Amino acid sequence: MSKPLRLALRGMTCGACVASVDKALNGVAGVQQVNVNLPDRSAEITGTADPQVLIKAVQDAGFGATPMSADYGDNERQAEEQAALKKVWIKTWVALAVGAPQMLLMMTGHLPALEDARLLWGIIGLATLATMVYSGGHFYTGAWLSLKNHRANMDSLIALGTGAAWLYSTLMVLWPEIVPPEGRHVYYEAAVFIIGLVNLGQALETRARGNASQAIRQLIQLQPDTARLITPDGEEKEMRLASIQASDLLRVRPGERIPVDGIVAEGETQVDESMLTGEPLPVNKSKKDWLSAGTVNQGGSIKMRVRKVGEDTALAQIINQVRNAQGSKPAIGRLVDQISAVFVPVVILISMITALVWWLVGPEPQAAYMLISAMAVLVIACPCALGLATPMSIMVGVGRAAGKGVLIRKGDALQEASKLNTIILDKTGTITQGKPKMVNFALQAAYLEGANSLSKDELLANLASLEQASEHPLGAAIVAAAKEQSLQIPKTATPETLAGLGLKAQINNQAWLVGNRSLLESEGISLSDAEVEEAASMADQGQTCIHLVVGGQLAALVGIADPIKEDSAAAIQRLQKAGVQVVMLTGDSPRTAQAVAKQVGITEVFAEVKPDEKADKVKELQAEGLKVGMVGDGINDAPALTQANVGFAIGTGTDIAIESADLTLMRGSLHGVADAMLISRATVKNIWQNLFGAFVYNTLGIPLAAGVLFPLTGWLLSPTYAAAAMALSSVTVVSNANRLRLVKLDG
Repeated sequence: MSKPLRLALRGMTCGACVASVDKALNGVAGVQQVNVNLPDRSAEITGTADPQVLIKAVQDAGFGATPMSADYGDNERQAEEQAALKKVWIKTWVALAVGAPQMLLMMTGHLPALEDARLLWGIIGLATLATMVYSGGHFYTGAWLSLKNHRANMDSLIALGTGAAWLYSTLMVLWPEIVPPEGRHVYYEAAVFIIGLVNLGQALETRARGNASQAIRQLIQLQPDTARLITPDGEEKEMRLASIQASDLLRVRPGERIPVDGIVAEGETQVDESMLTGEPLPVNKSKKDWLSAGTVNQGGSIKMRVRKVGEDTALAQIINQVRNAQGSKPAIGRLVDQISAVFVPVVILISMITALVWWLVGPEPQAAYMLISAMAVLVIACPCALGLATPMSIMVGVGRAAGKGVLIRKGDALQEASKLNTIILDKTGTITQGKPKMVNFALQAAYLEGANSLSKDELLANLASLEQASEHPLGAAIVAAAKEQSLQIPKTATPETLAGLGLKAQINNQAWLVGNRSLLESEGISLSDAEVEEAASMADQGQTCIHLVVGGQLAALVGIADPIKEDSAAAIQRLQKAGVQVVMLTGDSPRTAQAVAKQVGITEVFAEVKPDEKADKVKELQAEGLKVGMVGDGINDAPALTQANVGFAIGTGTDIAIESADLTLMRGSLHGVADAMLISRATVKNIWQNLFGAFVYNTLGIPLAAGVLFPLTGWLLSPTYAAAAMALSSVTVVSNANRLRLVKLDG
């Protein structure tokens, strides 16, 4: 398997099922990693195992599995789930329709005594059995498959509880004399009503889960089904998207969605990229500008040249990243899965102990009390809420973040981001726009007086020639300036790149040095006081000063200014108000760094930091006990992004930086960092709320169901109320997780 395989799963109902599927898949040779998602009813498998073998392993464990491929995608799956939900609703109302009248007549005393109408009770028993088979057949089938595979799950508890109630009631109808008169009661209404309530809970839970996965559906719906292909003879044809290939020429009219990734070939327009980046303002696009699938053409009609199609588009990768993050588990989720795996067997044991205690020391009718208490324990302790607590919150939280242009790669990052108390910001491309411009080219008088001095244009042209070999944005600014002045850029020898210092080369038998003050010091070149002061003046204005040395003499000081992003100061202020220490990290001189830091409100600055030292700075802060987040966009940020507790990559940066990071900020704004931390904190808080509710529910519910209050109050929990409480607990967890969709963000 060259890429992860996604399977749509059927038959999973609780955390115990997750553990069973996980175990079955991990038992297949060639499987490297498995992520089973209960709310999404899916599994993602990484490795080299045969897909058919994986599907068989799931089926052997008692569940259904279908590959999530082109033949069975999210739309088909959604339609299948809607059809299944409709059936659950029908089964729910049938069960409640049969159970409710029985319960009402019994409570009002309108049903005849068992001894007076055994034939009527036999008919009621058969009607109840038929309803149980129709409305609850999936519980009994699931329980049988679980038993065959030597495990227990929610189906086991429901089947044992309702099955015992029906069997006891039928024995009372057929042979009432086997128990004392006080114990001759029937519980048909309880059995069928429990099934109705459990189905009702599952139906409400499924509907709420649909709301939770809304983020994925919205992203999928962004891509149109067709594209308008321009043929070589100029004719325009409506084609299915699957037929479009790289290098094709397409027409995109106003109001249409961009179908694939590519560049503008002809025309100008404005494109709404908000669904991908969270940025509300449209972006101007002209020739050679990049277009992303799923964005909306709001301006004029344009032609675009296709560059990426299918799963290679940014939209497809975003969908996969969101889906993977929603399916991943943070440490707390893995712990809960381990608990859920043993929870059901423990509950069955507690139910057996409860029955035994009532049988041995309970009052008359012992058999009736034993049945009611054991059944109530089985029903109330279904681990649905426990199994859903973490993955539901993760699913909604990741989806909410994606809607704000924050892509989270894994669940651990979502959990860790909530603990961060320090954020390190790279300067260029993170705080600033990353599109520096040359604003100063100060020739040095002493150099011009030399016999072999070059003119300003000659110096700039040769300097641009050297910088063409560099990927540094400051070098790009020099090249751009030379081109703007229409200078002829010569071809020179390939320069030697000195990491964190600059460039070194030979041009016309002269040594050329281009870089910072540290480069000059390493080469033994000293500057006059006036030259030092001039460079300092540039730095005080927020310009990065590049020293150009030709033949051992300072020829020019080049000032490069990188405009600060409009919202950087506001985003940094948000982080500081949230109690986060913000630190700036840059290779610039201290004076330049301080000038930029002052504009955005940062007081702590690490300047003149070489690329290979960035990760060390992260380690230094971590050694102080701080939880550190690193935000960067360049190749030289990758080690620091990996070292940090959480790495944030600016989405407009390089692929290497993005692959090294835990979170990607698609819109390139630092507000994304504040948004991510706020969503992370809200999600983790939501998980703990869900877990607290689930554990408290079971901690209190099981003893109450077992009858601990009976000796003091004479009160015993009805199995019907236990079923209602169980269904309500799952719905409560899912509804609480959905509150994350309403988290208020200020940025």
